[in-house]
Amino acid sequence: MNVNPHPRTAQKRRTRKAIVDAAIALLARGETPTVNDVAAAADVSRRTVYLYFPSFDQLLLDATVGALSQASVDRAIEQATDDGEARVEHLVRALHHVSPEVERLGRSLIRLTVDGAPAEQGVPRRGYRRIEWIEQALSPLRDRLEPDRWNRLVRALAMVIGWEALIVHRDICGLSAAEGEDLSVWAANALVKAALEEEQKAGAPVSGRRRKKDKLAK
Repeated sequence: MNVNPHPRTAQKRRTRKAIVDAAIALLARGETPTVNDVAAAADVSRRTVYLYFPSFDQLLLDATVGALSQASVDRAIEQATDDGEARVEHLVRALHHVSPEVERLGRSLIRLTVDGAPAEQGVPRRGYRRIEWIEQALSPLRDRLEPDRWNRLVRALAMVIGWEALIVHRDICGLSAAEGEDLSVWAANALVKAALEEEQKAGAPVSGRRRKKDKLAK
């Protein structure tokens, strides 16, 4: 694995983000956007919008979920310390606090994603926003983990936080909101610690290896 996705995949993520962000901006202005409105605001074609969102309802749901959670989650990460584990906990708790607001929308989004037409290879169906938040929260740990371990940690965290986790807490585990939040924090911390311990057992941290390599080069 590489730290950064393939250039083509990265471009698709940026295009999808531009489409969703355009829809969020239009909704925030109190408008009821059409496909043409979103395409024009994102500077893409109607065909491109439908490539990423076979259903326009799916796009509007995704945009609404983003509008409800973006500001508070961004603020939580920005206000956190430079400690990677603490930043992840801030992210988990912030997502948990906004999850009840988006749970109903999230359930609908899951249904639309599952029932929708298969996405083109490499086109993200959902989740880019959460991946970016996790990468931002983990940024202080980036030089301490090998690229493959970093990517695995990002993906593992995406599985245990957010409104899908809230659904599991309630529907499967029968937990209260507070119990579910604490469980998500515990799971996220366990994943971060496991990744760091694996890296330590594998050898010196990446930053240490770089310093050693630079020293030998001199």
